[in-house]
Amino acid sequence: MALSSPQLLILSMIAIVARGDKIDIGVNYGFNGDNLPSPKDAVNAYKRYGIGKMRLFEPRPDMLEALRGSDIDLTLGVRNQDMPTIASGVASAEQWFIANVEPYVNDITIPYIAVGNEVIPGEFSESILPAMQNLQTVLNNRGLAGMRTTTVLSSEVLASTYPPSAGVFTDAAKPFMGPILEFLSAHGTPLMVNVYPYFAYASDPDHVPLAYAQFTATEPVVQDQGLSYTNLFDAMVDCFVWAMEKSGVADVEIVVSESGWPHDGNGQFTTVDLAKTYNQNFMKHILSNGGTPKRPGAYIEGFIFAMVDENLKPAGVEQYFGMFKPSLEPIYNIFS
Repeated sequence: MALSSPQLLILSMIAIVARGDKIDIGVNYGFNGDNLPSPKDAVNAYKRYGIGKMRLFEPRPDMLEALRGSDIDLTLGVRNQDMPTIASGVASAEQWFIANVEPYVNDITIPYIAVGNEVIPGEFSESILPAMQNLQTVLNNRGLAGMRTTTVLSSEVLASTYPPSAGVFTDAAKPFMGPILEFLSAHGTPLMVNVYPYFAYASDPDHVPLAYAQFTATEPVVQDQGLSYTNLFDAMVDCFVWAMEKSGVADVEIVVSESGWPHDGNGQFTTVDLAKTYNQNFMKHILSNGGTPKRPGAYIEGFIFAMVDENLKPAGVEQYFGMFKPSLEPIYNIFS
């Protein structure tokens, strides 16, 4: 019997892990727990499952030490509260770099420094661009132009999300987004966005089909401007693309810095099976390099949220996005 394309993809991923190679997928690692594994054990789990990329929300010396020589690409975050200082001048940015990046540049590949997480709209919005500029100047001065600065957005920056072509930045976000996008375009740097079909589905299950949210629909669910959407993820990504175009910048690529599905915390909407199905299909979608209807064939990097459950996050679904328990026992395994 001939194998289907999804079956072949799963087998190929198993083969990659069996060879000890990396899968071109990222997984976020958070620290909001009082029962987390040691950094060394966490890094070893990434290596064991062939996870090629990690995203940290802030520099953690113990985790950075554990990552040395791991061959895991790192997206390193700048804490929101540190942005005003870094934005104040190149000297301040250099101090941050010397303390948090310089000791590791020879032992860890760091493609991106993500300046702030979901800052717009918010009190630190005006610090994003100067902080990015100052850090990029430091990187360039040190011959590290391959290390690029970007920032991470949530869907809160969008005034409209349906249909995708209606995507436009909010009035509060527009003054910041135009210059940020111009900076990213000038440096060939992607924009990072957090994309969660789960929240759209859970907030309106009567109008958002589960299959559409989980990549399991077999026919188009939304038609928009001649484009057909079989999954909500593509529609949400293209919303950002449309919004960028309306801001006058059409050539900035997108990295999906977070996407996932909680396995508990909201009754029938958050089962282990649903979480496994979403993250497995998200990984297939990213690895297929199929792009989105608006950008077919475009390479999109993707990061799953998250590696382990974090028990110090707010009660409810926020505590249950992990694919692994803090003991690193799989809650479900999409990697083999």
